Amino acid sequence: MNQETLRALLSAVANGDRSVDDALDAVRGFADLGYARVDLDRARRRGLPEVVYGAGKTADQIASILETLFESGQRALATRVDPDTAADVMDALAALPATYNAEARCLYVQSAPPKAVGLGTILVVSAGTSDQPVAAEAALVAELCGNAVERIDDVGVAGLHRLLAHVDQLRSANIVVVCAGMEGALPSVVAGLVERPVIAVPTSVGYGVAMGGLTALMGMLTSCSSGVTVVNIDNGFGAAYAATLMNRLPA
Repeated sequence: MNQETLRALLSAVANGDRSVDDALDAVRGFADLGYARVDLDRARRRGLPEVVYGAGKTADQIASILETLFESGQRALATRVDPDTAADVMDALAALPATYNAEARCLYVQSAPPKAVGLGTILVVSAGTSDQPVAAEAALVAELCGNAVERIDDVGVAGLHRLLAHVDQLRSANIVVVCAGMEGALPSVVAGLVERPVIAVPTSVGYGVAMGGLTALMGMLTSCSSGVTVVNIDNGFGAAYAATLMNRLPA
């Protein structure tokens, strides 16, 4: 915490706008909720606030963490929130500007649209309709991180002409995120067409020996196309985060 931020915090306490406990959390950099220590300093350190992984958490836990982040002046985002849990969280956060995106399975709270910080467009490409939830997560997270985002869906290698119809759009993007299951070939094809970074996201889509995305993951890791970076299976969030760091304007 720098001197200017500390002065503003002390003034807020003196004016009654923030409690002493809130100020203590801000100074030490985290809020201790008992079951979670919410990192309030991450936005300062990394430029992006902490994001809540919703799977395995109760609605009350998600709501409390999001409210803590939001009240600290940050955008609050939870990923992998199923619709039933999201309904309960939205009820708990009824007084806050909360939004749930069912396709992306993300729930977020923000007081204003994010400030644009990207150098160019992040293009999110999905191989098939079944890959689109992962692509939706990547696209939404990238947008919330202040990027201009475009999507191209259902352009897998089984019908390559569908992808080639978008070559100009592919080449105009600053970074391309490619989500694919099955054999995971699409990122290699895309990387062979563009001069920008390609972030490959293996998805858990596919029969039998697709092995829940392992086949796509190994195919992407052994891609013959240079410049392909690979994230974990179904990790649209991780791809969007990496793309944001690559696409950020210089400080």
